[in-house]
Amino acid sequence: MGCKKTTIGGQALIEGIMMKGPSKTVIAIRTPDKSIETVDMQFSQLKDKSKFFRIPIIRGIVGFIESMVSGYKALMISAEKSGFADISEEQEDSGAQGPTEQSLPEQDKNGEKKQSVFLTVVSAVSGVLGVIIAVVLFMWIPTTLFNLFNQYIANGTADDFKVLFEGLLKLAIFVGYISAVSRMKDIKRVFMYHGAEHKTIFCYEKGNELTVENVRNNSRFHPRCGTSFLILMLFVGFIVNLILDIVLPDAFTSITALWVAIKIVMLPLICGIGYELIKICGRYENTVTKIISAPGMWMQRLTTKEPDDDMIEVAIVALTAVKPDNPDEDCWR
Repeated sequence: MGCKKTTIGGQALIEGIMMKGPSKTVIAIRTPDKSIETVDMQFSQLKDKSKFFRIPIIRGIVGFIESMVSGYKALMISAEKSGFADISEEQEDSGAQGPTEQSLPEQDKNGEKKQSVFLTVVSAVSGVLGVIIAVVLFMWIPTTLFNLFNQYIANGTADDFKVLFEGLLKLAIFVGYISAVSRMKDIKRVFMYHGAEHKTIFCYEKGNELTVENVRNNSRFHPRCGTSFLILMLFVGFIVNLILDIVLPDAFTSITALWVAIKIVMLPLICGIGYELIKICGRYENTVTKIISAPGMWMQRLTTKEPDDDMIEVAIVALTAVKPDNPDEDCWR
């Protein structure tokens, strides 16, 4: 196989990687006993059920939502399989006496059930908190700070710079947040797996054998990364908000709650446009697409780290499990 662009994509997990191929999705996880366990993920995609969900912009919205759902499920599975969310030791330590051979199977079942409930509760709470934090950080705070600046410092003369102020502040918050969390030990390991995922996909696209030595020599910066999509959403959001600020009456943009609500409603459109831009960058390689990809490539210096050989092995297992028998089946079109 010669050099090509593949539709195979991945996501870094807790001590693992999810790879999504043209026909199946597989998670590879480094378990506590240092072995690699694989889990086949079964997802039905809406685009396969109706042509409506393959319409440009619509397909981006649907794809983003499905990626969020599948990625979240994969993250929870990796947390369980890797031992990150294991609470069984606390349950064992809480007993005054060790279990008998007859009672052990039932306790194991109860432990697994409690752990499953625990992960479900944690995932639900973290999901709700994540949405709230995102709205506050990237919508409410920028708008509120601008209104305070415009009222008390600029004396109402900064209205023309509203969208620019908010856009730059969103970008600063995003970069600052990623930079801060990348210093955390557990997050750094996830970013190392992210680097392993990119290196392995590069190696596969070049047609080289998937060995640790071959994969190690590739770049950890990939133009078709989810980081690029997030950055694109910020820039597309800036343009969309600029247009809204021009066409909408001041009564709609001057009220913080209303302006935030409008931006939330526009998120699907922004997401869809960002997806189409990523597809264009994936299909073509020229000066324009390189410019579009440049901010995301720069951000990958924060969201990817150089992996160790054990992580590369996990990435190889994941990609090998999803690559099609027909080399043309996963070509980016």
